[in-house]
Amino acid sequence: MGTYILKRLLAMIPTLIIISVIVFILIQLPPGDIISANLAALQQQGMEVSTEQIEALRAQYNLDMPLPLQYFHWIFNFMQGDMGYSIKYEQPVNTLIWERLGYTVIIAVASLLFTWALAIPIGIYSAVKQYSFGDYLFTVIGLLGLATPSFMLALILMYCAYTWFGISVGGLFSPEYAEAPWSLSKTADLLSHIWIPMIVLGTAGTASIMRVMRANLLDELSKPYVVTARAKGVRPMKLIFKYPVRIAINPFISTIGWLLPTLISGEAIVSIVLNLPTTGPLLLQALLSQDMFLAGSFLMLLSILTVLGMLLSDILLAVVDPRIRYE
Repeated sequence: MGTYILKRLLAMIPTLIIISVIVFILIQLPPGDIISANLAALQQQGMEVSTEQIEALRAQYNLDMPLPLQYFHWIFNFMQGDMGYSIKYEQPVNTLIWERLGYTVIIAVASLLFTWALAIPIGIYSAVKQYSFGDYLFTVIGLLGLATPSFMLALILMYCAYTWFGISVGGLFSPEYAEAPWSLSKTADLLSHIWIPMIVLGTAGTASIMRVMRANLLDELSKPYVVTARAKGVRPMKLIFKYPVRIAINPFISTIGWLLPTLISGEAIVSIVLNLPTTGPLLLQALLSQDMFLAGSFLMLLSILTVLGMLLSDILLAVVDPRIRYE
């Protein structure tokens, strides 16, 4: 296993290099750049900017260099931990990302735990009680969860929380705690607000995972080793959880690699609706304004999370399923 992990870590280097080239090309594809967009906005307001000022701005952000040199300058600084300077927000990209990434990871992990805590037990129940009333009920609920857009569910929960419980759920903190230092009261206030984005982001995943779990477990329950164990008198709970569930859960472990990046990049619309200080709206604005350093750094971080997550998935699969041996 140690040799396998080392090989995978070494293979990550050329993979991430290729990804960085693709990311740089993608953020350069739209015509113009953020300097051109800002100048157009200033001209619409009747302000004039001299040619010397334009050239100075381009030189300041290395936009006067050929594209290959721009790429090497950007990726070299990125490897040293310097993600550049956001022209739109007039702040270092490191500051913008790290102040929002913590909240994003908290929401993403909470949504993932919510999804698994609900979907796996429901999937097991639906498989064991196939065609029962509960199975049909969870199937209907799951289809409704898949069909409901996340932003609509966010609006519904916001309305219900304010109307029924008098809770203002916009943002992650109440106004009095937004700028306050961390304390037990602020942590409790965060927990009182985080449940809505957790449910909204986890609903669609719960609906799909419970159906996958049901299908996988039904396939395992019909196999000869389960029939033989049942005939020998193995207790039903022990029989189900010791073997079939461990095998049926493999697809969820193998998808850990892309779950976290998907949650981080997919919560943009929900974060805009709920006014959350997360990375999704920041990434969207960076792409719309062609803020290349901010957008490129975000995309590279998501790529690194994906590659590391896939390695983690493979290691966990070998731990959970003894049949998998990468040697």
